[in-house]
Amino acid sequence: MKNFIPKIVEESLKLLVQRPEWVQVGALCYRHKKGKLQILLVTSRGTKRWIIPKGWPMPGKHGSPAAKQEAWEEAGVAVAQIESEPLGQYRYRKKMASGLALPVTTFVYPCEVSKVTKNYPEKSQRKRKWFTPKKAAKKVSEPELKKIILDFSTAIAGQDTPVGR
Repeated sequence: MKNFIPKIVEESLKLLVQRPEWVQVGALCYRHKKGKLQILLVTSRGTKRWIIPKGWPMPGKHGSPAAKQEAWEEAGVAVAQIESEPLGQYRYRKKMASGLALPVTTFVYPCEVSKVTKNYPEKSQRKRKWFTPKKAAKKVSEPELKKIILDFSTAIAGQDTPVGR
């Protein structure tokens, strides 16, 4: 028992100093309306800043299926085609209820939206809004996410068919 306590303290200190990265998945939801590309953003629950729908992987759902689930829960995306490979990733610091800020890497999956619903699980906790890619990039805080949005809009503008088809 004597050696057990110092070991717990040592391991706890390692976690505080090393701060392992946590992983989330996000959906870059988009649609074409009147021939123009639009990006769907939602507000975060705490700070109300504009973000893409994202969250932690869940039991039985990792990668794009988890990102699609987050798009449903946070933005009401009811019908969509999501890619199985991420477009990219971005890093940010997630503020937890405890006040601790965790380093998080979010993998971003393109998600072509066909239908959104009026009622969805987090409707009362968030706003959602469609933006042009340039406005969406200006609204988000994370520089790497801004770049993903702008690079995606440039890439998709150069294609004859939308991603996923």
